[in-house]
Amino acid sequence: MNLLRTLVTVSGMTLLSRILGFVRDFVIARSFGAGPLTDAFFVAFRLPNLLRRLFAEGAFSQAFVPILAEYRARQGDTETKRLVDHVASILFLSLIVVTALGMLASPILITIFAPGFAANPDKFQLTVQLTRITFPYIFFMSLVALAAGILNTWNRFTLPAFTPVLLNLSFIGMALFAAPWFNPPILVLGWAVFLGGALQLAIQIPALAKIGMLPRFDPVWRDAGVQRILKLMGPAVLGVSVSQISLLINTIFASFLENGSVSWLYYADRLMEFPAGLLGAALGTILLPSLARTHASGNPTEFSALLDWGLRLTLMLTLPASLALALLAVPLLSTLFQHGAFTALDVLRTREALVAYSIGLTGLILVKVLAPGFYARQDIRTPVKIALFTLLLTQLMNLAFIGWLKHAGLALSIGLASCVNAALLWRGLRQREAYLPTAGWGMFMLKLVVALGALSAVLWLSAGNDASWLVMGSRQRLLKLALIVSGGGISYFATLALLGFRPSDFRRRS
Repeated sequence: MNLLRTLVTVSGMTLLSRILGFVRDFVIARSFGAGPLTDAFFVAFRLPNLLRRLFAEGAFSQAFVPILAEYRARQGDTETKRLVDHVASILFLSLIVVTALGMLASPILITIFAPGFAANPDKFQLTVQLTRITFPYIFFMSLVALAAGILNTWNRFTLPAFTPVLLNLSFIGMALFAAPWFNPPILVLGWAVFLGGALQLAIQIPALAKIGMLPRFDPVWRDAGVQRILKLMGPAVLGVSVSQISLLINTIFASFLENGSVSWLYYADRLMEFPAGLLGAALGTILLPSLARTHASGNPTEFSALLDWGLRLTLMLTLPASLALALLAVPLLSTLFQHGAFTALDVLRTREALVAYSIGLTGLILVKVLAPGFYARQDIRTPVKIALFTLLLTQLMNLAFIGWLKHAGLALSIGLASCVNAALLWRGLRQREAYLPTAGWGMFMLKLVVALGALSAVLWLSAGNDASWLVMGSRQRLLKLALIVSGGGISYFATLALLGFRPSDFRRRS
């Protein structure tokens, strides 16, 4: 398997999903606006979506994939299929119970997570109704995470990477064409979630059958592999929860600042998600099964080489993205968001948060490369301990920065904490001798610095004065930004080519 080609494919699918996500947000805003009805839906969707992040795509995947890769490498496909049958069956039964309880307890959940809705009985009841429609999403997505873990272990990355596109298409199609059939029309969004989850699961079934890993019902709780997965899931849940708790605390901090602070952080984060998803999430997805398989095969040299490849690729692609976000903050934000009620002041305030976030972008993505180095070794406790430390550090920096940097201080805290997190993970892998840097890092970094200097010069000179972007027409902004980004990209990669970089240098097979 060519890892570089796989990375490009997965990143392409992620890009498609992110673009459709923007279209989805536009369609929902255009169809339903912003008010009590959309408030009800967003709260209802938040609950199963949070559980999906914590368990399905978080703790379960981190615990399941390394064990699955070990079984396949050491015990063969027959024993691996037996493990898949046992895990899938137990997961299926557990999800039935969780989904049923969630639907029955919807009034209690809404009282806890949106207590202010109780003052408006109609809004409260609508939120409960939407929660009961959307809650089965956690059932579908947990099984999708199981299927994705299996397919990724068999080096089938394209389908799992494409799967999120179906949810966005479900939202867009239902909002545009099915809303008149529902009363109130906002219910169509709840059923779009249900349909999107079902479609994402259905598309996995033929792919699993093709590789002979379609599970059959065979629940065995005492299976050794099942017990090991459950044991690993405990600390994994805690580790994934840390990031969610950090975001929640930051929102609480921001709620005490001036009006608009939460929104400025949100829009800055939306821009950060593009490089973080295209590179960080994609690299983490393809590295975890490859690292787990290599570790299970007892090949520490290849394990270290895979990490080295991921680190070099991350720095080569993430550092220019961080630089571009900082230097082109106003051009990007004014082009994308300065329309209607989003004013020039909002652009400038969001710029402050985006520049602060950009400082930590490299650290954020490095964490997604380094953490799989622990997960693949079935060591989840170490990254959890580091995550807890960085959570505490983030809050201390929040207290230190918020007084004079306001909302930008919250963004800066997350960015700096991500860099500390990455540094501690790197040190941990080095101390365990799981990662030994290959030769040539000094010259590699020197060449990157030269290329980044060329990129900075092009972006700085071509972007011009920030104030001009705030009064420029939309088409003029879009055309000028496209030319600047193209020129910057050409200057960066052309400099790397002149310094001897070649795409073939980053091709790697696993």
